[in-house]
Amino acid sequence: MSRQYEFAGKSGARYRYTAMEEERFLPPAGANYVIARVTKDGATVVFAGETDNLANQTWRKELDKARETYRDARMLTRLNVTRAVREAERTDLVQQHVPPMNL
Repeated sequence: MSRQYEFAGKSGARYRYTAMEEERFLPPAGANYVIARVTKDGATVVFAGETDNLANQTWRKELDKARETYRDARMLTRLNVTRAVREAERTDLVQQHVPPMNL
């Protein structure tokens, strides 16, 4: 079972993300994703994004870029069907965590 991480947004809402196993099948579904530095002390958001189709791997560019600076960067995902929900969640997380790759 994959590890889960919880992040609070600026609004106070809490979002649970699951560590993605890159070699496994990815669903062709809309999702939010967080690229995070994961250590024994927890996860720190370095980028927050969203995609219409997780299987298309449009997030790969950001993950590769993150790993140039943060070797321990991991992809965490949360399935969300509607674009409006995904965008609101991403904005909420960016406002709270101010990820360096979103600046």
